[in-house]
Amino acid sequence: MPGQTRLTTSHHVHVRVITMDDGKVNAMSPDMLRDLHSAFDAAEEDDTVKVVLLTSAARVFSAGFDMSVFAASPEGSLEMLQLGARMTEKILGFPKPVVTACSGHAYPMGAFLMLAADLRLGADGDYRIGMNEVAINMTLPRFAIEIARQRLTPAAFNTFLMTGEMLPPQEAAIAGFIDRVLPADGFADKALEAAIRLTEINTGCHRASKQKARATALAALREAIDAELTPNNFANAFTA
Repeated sequence: MPGQTRLTTSHHVHVRVITMDDGKVNAMSPDMLRDLHSAFDAAEEDDTVKVVLLTSAARVFSAGFDMSVFAASPEGSLEMLQLGARMTEKILGFPKPVVTACSGHAYPMGAFLMLAADLRLGADGDYRIGMNEVAINMTLPRFAIEIARQRLTPAAFNTFLMTGEMLPPQEAAIAGFIDRVLPADGFADKALEAAIRLTEINTGCHRASKQKARATALAALREAIDAELTPNNFANAFTA
């Protein structure tokens, strides 16, 4: 809806904090994804920003793609998939460090965003993270497979993508969905402190190292997007 607030931004010691909060479950609708693209573009262009911290004010980090869009129209579905895929690409290759802080459920598109980030923090708690497409009658799109391939352990990649099992934070960290589980008490402050520490690294060296380390993953991700998320092919992205 025009004028609806879906995220907020704030600035702390060279850290741009992007907080998702649509008042519900942070569904990754086309509008939410467009807002995220704009927020990251603004952070990239702002020379005072050295690190981006992506988090959520809701009890859910993200419920994943907006299922009502899939039901509404093929055109809207394709646009949403393209925006989501390009958002993971943007984060995976972002020239500044990206930290994600998750304290609630992260269903597939939310998990994709975390899998693309540089440092993924999770609060200890009773929630789940994962890629449950096969459990809800969907086939994994190729871009999602590529973003998971470059971060999950081989065993986790070959188990949880095929079973759709969602994992609690400690198990999600072992699998590779997140890097570190922190106590829930004071989690937001701890995540910000971790992001502020990253402002001390050399941004140019970070960017150059990321380009080298992720060149293969980025190429595979872009090829998957270009091959599958087209008007002729996208119908096969989420269906058997």
